[in-house]
Order: sequence, then structure tokens, then C-alpha cells
Amino acid sequence: MTIRVAINGYGRIGRNVLRAHYEGGKRHDLQIVAINDLGDPNTNAHLTRHDTAHGKFPGTVAVEGDNMVVNGDRIRVFANRNPAELP
Repeated sequence: MTIRVAINGYGRIGRNVLRAHYEGGKRHDLQIVAINDLGDPNTNAHLTRHDTAHGKFPGTVAVEGDNMVVNGDRIRVFANRNPAELP
């Protein structure tokens, strides 16, 4: 059974959670499906690609509309101040 995870807040901790998932031997029972952050997808993708503490992200990061695509996995990006209103 796959656990679907959404990251609420894409600051230092949120980015490190995503990075650990992809760099630490991606678990097939865990899937990151969404990020809720007030930053736009292009900014979030840039911050994922280039980290001042951890260096360059070793995989691929792209933006397609409201989605960030990390190593081929589509992650929906929301910008909602109230997490209770998320789908």
C-alpha cells in the first residue's frame, strides 16, 4: 500500500523532506503528491535544484503548469494559506 504525502510549507524542512525522499533511496511505499507553499512553482523548483547547504539536486526538476516534476514524478503545487481548504 502506497502512502501519499503532501508537504505543507516548502521552506528548509519541506525541501529537506523532498530531498531525503529522492536522495535516500526512494521508497516505493511512499509518494509525495503535493506541496502547499505560497511560493510559485518556478521558485520552488529553483530552490530544489540549488541548495546553499546541500548543493545541487542530483536529479531532474522541471515545472509543468501548477506541477513540479521531480525525477519524472508529478507533484501538484498549491498556494493556499488555509490547509483545511486543500483537496
